[in-house]
Amino acid sequence: MIVFWIFIDVIEQVQDLVQTRLPTEQGEFVLHYYSNTIDNKEHMALVKGDVANKENVPVRIHSECFTGDVLGSRRCDCGEQLAMAMQLINDLGCGVLIYLRQEGRGIGLLKKLQAYNLQDEGMDTVDANIHLGYLADEREYNIAGLILDSLHVKSVQLLTNNPEKIESLTQLGIHVTGRIPVQVVAHDENVGYLKTKAKKMAHMLFEPKS
Repeated sequence: MIVFWIFIDVIEQVQDLVQTRLPTEQGEFVLHYYSNTIDNKEHMALVKGDVANKENVPVRIHSECFTGDVLGSRRCDCGEQLAMAMQLINDLGCGVLIYLRQEGRGIGLLKKLQAYNLQDEGMDTVDANIHLGYLADEREYNIAGLILDSLHVKSVQLLTNNPEKIESLTQLGIHVTGRIPVQVVAHDENVGYLKTKAKKMAHMLFEPKS
């Protein structure tokens, strides 16, 4: 009886409540809305094609960035990475983009904006987070792993420049068979940010031009 209840609890951690057709500038996807009992946030997945029981599925795990994704901020590369990943998945005809609600590498929008002000005073993105009392990156990917399980994806090619994301998924039991870079063009407003990610967070980026 105890084993039965543990099993039920694991199954109910994420629930795929709604799927709807979503035409976008990059192509047409099916948007999945997930509820969960872990952080009670609204996470989503954009799915292209039939990914169930498929190997080497292109997957992008994208963390929410209101300033970049919605407002087009040039302080980061998030909005451009989101559009690039959606376009690539559409062009390939199959894939998943998981949109996790963990703004500001997990510290939330308020603290991220405070970190922006510290960056304008001379700190880099890592030092600003640490100054505010946080880790450089507080994101977690357990919900992404559960979403991939719910979609019955067998193995993934991860669209990322972040080796920690690959390691985290592997530790969660997701079979990562390869990596697809998501490299955007650097410009004056984000070149320092990109250099910091490469130097201090080991992101696999081409050397951005200053």
